[in-house]
Amino acid sequence: MNSRELMLKTVGFKNPPGLAMTLPEEYRNDIFFWGPNPSPDKRCSKGTDEWGAVWDNIGVCSLGEVKKFPLLDWADFPKLHIPDVTEKRRWTGIEQAREKAGDRFLCGNGFSIYERLHFIRSLENTWIDIYENPEKLCELMDILTDMNLYAIRQYKENQFDGYMFCDDWGLQNSLMISPDHWRQFWKPRYKRIYDAAHKAGLVTILHSCGYIADILEDLIDAGLDVIQMDQQMNMGLDLLHERFAGRITFWCPVDIQAVMVYGNERTIRAYCREMTSKLGTSQGGFIARYYASPQSVGHTPQAIRVMCEEFMEIHGEIENGTFQYIEK
Repeated sequence: MNSRELMLKTVGFKNPPGLAMTLPEEYRNDIFFWGPNPSPDKRCSKGTDEWGAVWDNIGVCSLGEVKKFPLLDWADFPKLHIPDVTEKRRWTGIEQAREKAGDRFLCGNGFSIYERLHFIRSLENTWIDIYENPEKLCELMDILTDMNLYAIRQYKENQFDGYMFCDDWGLQNSLMISPDHWRQFWKPRYKRIYDAAHKAGLVTILHSCGYIADILEDLIDAGLDVIQMDQQMNMGLDLLHERFAGRITFWCPVDIQAVMVYGNERTIRAYCREMTSKLGTSQGGFIARYYASPQSVGHTPQAIRVMCEEFMEIHGEIENGTFQYIEK
């Protein structure tokens, strides 16, 4: 079975005969990513992006942070530079993406509808807008939503398999905003995007870090197929297992803030097995991965090697039918 088939069986809960994964190429990588270039959602290290946000970076991370926001006053909304997602230059090479992906699952990159808001308005203003400027907030969100709908059409025409964008919604122990406000403002727009993606035959994928358990049920209801989360211990594997295993596919590395930083070989290997057995099921629902910017979060080459080796061992056990899942 090739990588694409393994991924589709995993997210479709159709008894995959192995563990799908996105590990370094020397191990196994079942997903090929393609996105518009330049992307309207590009996050800079330093410099000014297409929206007019000014970024800076004083650390070791590849991603900077916004120091100057292009729309601090809604009076300037008519002057905001909105990138044209339909420009042909952005989509150069999309016709060759399927061929380049080979037998891997081909995933198209989309555009944030929360993070981009606060890159434009600032985080504080975005939260204030929920109360004081909801109409303007919705207008800007709809622009971002429509960008995603356009991208989905391009991916449908070029035989992509999945659609992914990133919105970090969690703090360490809670959601950034109230679940009710999330449901009021963001859930309908996620649903528009996910409905369009499903109509186009695409698997829906969201990266979101932090404590997001309070909206995971809503994301499933909106049509999310795969949640890519790099932290699990802040919510607890048992909670995620009891409430969500078998209902959504989890795509995870070993917890990047805890076990990968402070664990030893024994604890990393044990966590690989516990996470796979609790978040996945014998029918599917779990994809293994590694964190692609390990230096920025303090992951050693040794820890990465141990994690990858253990996931490969689990893959073999699933293939021969000896891996034990914890069923509900």
